[in-house]
Amino acid sequence: MEATLPLGLFAGIGAGLVAIGAGIGIGRLAASALEGMARQPEASVKLQTAMLIAASLIEGVALFSCVICLLTIILK
Repeated sequence: MEATLPLGLFAGIGAGLVAIGAGIGIGRLAASALEGMARQPEASVKLQTAMLIAASLIEGVALFSCVICLLTIILK
């Protein structure tokens, strides 16, 4: 008798961890950017641009990871 791994469960846990990690990362990024804007209001445009670029990169990695998790379920 061969033991099978519940890939759907592991993929679901992986997608959840990705979402949690992306949320924490973007939250910390926004908090740091807002703190920097409060300290130096004249640099707010540069900080906002850098924050948006970094947030989009984090979201891109999170989306890619979720697609990999879903493909694991579909192509098992």
